[in-house]
Amino acid sequence: MDSTRQSGPRYTPLFLRVVAVNAVLLVVACVGTLVVVAPERFSFSSIVAEETILVVVVLAAIAILNVALLRHVFAPLERMAALARRFDPRRTGQRVPIAESESEVTDVARAFNEMLERLEHERRATSRRVLEAQEGERLRVAQDLHDQVGQTLTAALLELEHVAHNVPEASRPEVEAVQEIVQVGLEDIRRIARELRPEALDDLGLPSALAALTERFARQARIEIDLRIEPELPALSREAELVIYRVAQEALTNVARHSGSATAELRLERAGPDRVSLTVADAGRGLPADATAGGGMQGMAERASIVEAALAVGRRDAAGTEIRLDVPIEAEGLWYR
Repeated sequence: MDSTRQSGPRYTPLFLRVVAVNAVLLVVACVGTLVVVAPERFSFSSIVAEETILVVVVLAAIAILNVALLRHVFAPLERMAALARRFDPRRTGQRVPIAESESEVTDVARAFNEMLERLEHERRATSRRVLEAQEGERLRVAQDLHDQVGQTLTAALLELEHVAHNVPEASRPEVEAVQEIVQVGLEDIRRIARELRPEALDDLGLPSALAALTERFARQARIEIDLRIEPELPALSREAELVIYRVAQEALTNVARHSGSATAELRLERAGPDRVSLTVADAGRGLPADATAGGGMQGMAERASIVEAALAVGRRDAAGTEIRLDVPIEAEGLWYR
């Protein structure tokens, strides 16, 4: 990362420059007024202590008032600069607080917020189009695997069964070994097709799809998964359900590949009156201190932003990693096909 961005600006802030200019002008104005109004009394040797104290107190009070007023005026600019430095395009709702008073500075801050809102809408629309294209491609590949490769392997398996009955007894074990290989390949094709396109989500809904997902992961990765799904969940858009399913799928994949944990838990529950929460946690090694977001985490963040969901990844209190996705109930999305 650029060291300039980390250490902040290398110039004197505009606020301090304006305060300094005003202070100089104020001192010059006061001295000039004394010289013009009472020239016969103004000399550095004749000013009494009381007059000196009075002038200093008045100047200090005016300077403090000047700083307070300018701080209020320039605060939106400082907040805009701070937000621009820490802005994360994957997070939604990042805005500059604006005071009720109207000024050119608040107009700039309001225009800055409007620009951020337009960027969010454009990013969300772009992510929708990209992920919709991905889901369409997943569907096409899954159908090709099922209809073409799967049927070809099924035909090969049937042909091998026919050959096995007509070959000499000594050659039959070799044919049966080939049958087993083809059978394993056929099962792999079916598994990949199911992972590419969650048929259970289309046919049975989100709870059943998550149950099938956890059962398959537990069997394949030899991980004990504690599944807890709240019985009465509110209705979600099909797009929100797909986001929850894909985030759960990627999170369980991370558990199997990186955590080293023999146990995991997946919870889907209502979080307050307007949100549904998905939590995937493990008891493994946890995130390293210098961990950076990989392709899987970035993909989850992209999907979360589509339905304005909040994604949080961190260490558990005891051990391991926890991924939490909070999805607004009112989130409306595109129906995937």
